[in-house]
Amino acid sequence: MKTTTLAEQDMQNVIATGRDTRTAVLTRSIRANVPLRKTFVQANKGAASRHGPLKDFVTGRDLRGLKAYLLIVAACSNGDKGWSTTHDSAVWARLMDIHETATDQSARTGAWRALRRLQERKLIECSRSGTMIKVTLLREDGSGESYDRPVGDAEENLFLQIPTTFWTMGRDERLDLPGLALFLVVAREKNWSAFPAGKAPEWYGWSPDTHERGLKQLVNLGLVERREHRTKAPLSPLGFTMAYQYQRTAITRPRKPKKSAAPAGR
Repeated sequence: MKTTTLAEQDMQNVIATGRDTRTAVLTRSIRANVPLRKTFVQANKGAASRHGPLKDFVTGRDLRGLKAYLLIVAACSNGDKGWSTTHDSAVWARLMDIHETATDQSARTGAWRALRRLQERKLIECSRSGTMIKVTLLREDGSGESYDRPVGDAEENLFLQIPTTFWTMGRDERLDLPGLALFLVVAREKNWSAFPAGKAPEWYGWSPDTHERGLKQLVNLGLVERREHRTKAPLSPLGFTMAYQYQRTAITRPRKPKKSAAPAGR
């Protein structure tokens, strides 16, 4: 049996993990919640299709790309550096946890490819110089238009919020692709909304089975809670219809800003 020496254990303790790196990026962004336009999840009513850019991540089985994109939004959307962020390719690989299963060079290559896929979806622009990779946000609807911070002043600027603790507490690490996609779906809507699986292909672009698996995982992990909701239906056999409603649990809801201390009286 292979044993680990004390020196090797010490070295492992001082090497930053993926979560350490994500936490450092989010700490630098100086925000409690990350805004994301609702049109990333689902297009507004009246559009030719209700599917948002999220659909392509789900149908393309691109969990790595989706996690990377959400983190880029978190890192860039404070506008501190013009909606951009720059890191060494090894740091990008660690942000995506690619380093855990690949050699250094393979991890660097994997990170660049993941970012290029986001660029092909017109969600970001990316460029590299040597080992440094610069990423700039584009609008979340996949239109390729320049990014600006959503402020909720119009339907196309409505946004959901994800608390930074979603990453710093490792809650993102526990979700598979259906779970993460449905987390965004639930976050997009009001508390205690219904998400019928039969509508998933029309509303979001993925299968009812994917939809149900995502909701089930969220409930099992305690990230979303579920309740029964009955509606009077005089012509139904039971006299009512029943549907499940969902909302985020307290640990995944947006964090309220801390109140400033009242000024001392004169």
